Amino acid sequence: MEAAHKEVLRKHRLELSAQLLVSDAIVPFLYQENILTENNVEDIESQVTNGKKCQKLLDILPSRGPRAFDAFLRALDDFSWVRDKLLLELRAPPGGLSSTEDWSIPEAVLQKVPSDQELSRLASRLGPEWESVLLDLGLSPQALFRCRADNLLSTHGQILAGLIQWRRSEGRKATVQRLLHSLQAANIHPSVLQDVLQ
Repeated sequence: MEAAHKEVLRKHRLELSAQLLVSDAIVPFLYQENILTENNVEDIESQVTNGKKCQKLLDILPSRGPRAFDAFLRALDDFSWVRDKLLLELRAPPGGLSSTEDWSIPEAVLQKVPSDQELSRLASRLGPEWESVLLDLGLSPQALFRCRADNLLSTHGQILAGLIQWRRSEGRKATVQRLLHSLQAANIHPSVLQDVLQ
C-alpha cells in the first residue's frame, strides 16, 4: 500500500471506525478479493464492538499489498460519502485551496446566514461531493441517510434538505463563512459559492 493511502487511513481512523459497519459487506468483500486471509477475518470478527472491528481492519490493511487500498474503496459501496471523502483527500493538492482572504467575498457577506434561495442555488451547483460537504458541516450519517430517503427522486431535494437542516441546527453560526470552509474541505472552488451569492 502506498504511503499516501496509509496516511489517509491513519488520518481518518476515528471517523472511519465511527461510521463503517465492516462485518456486513466490507470484510466479506475483502476476503472474496483475496485481500484478507481467513486468519485476518477471524481477528477482525473476534473484536467486541463494531468500532474495534473497524480499527483492527485498518491495522491489517496496510500490510495486505498494493491492491488493498483500491479493494477497500470498492468495498465502500454502501458508504459512498466516506469513499468520496477519502478520494477527495487524496486528490487535494498539498496545502489545499488558498485562504478565504483571497476570495472576493465581502466580510459582511461571510458573516451572514444564507437564505433559502441561496441554499437552493448552492444545492443545484453541488456534484457528488455534496455528502462530504454536509458531513463536514456536522450532519450525522443518519441525518444524511434521512435526507436521501425523504427525497429519493431528487438529488437537489436531498442536498437542500441537508443544508436547511444544518442551518436550522446551527442558527446564527450557520454563516456563509462556515459554508465556505466546508466547500474548501471538499476541494470545491470558491467561485461556486460566489456565483450562488450574486
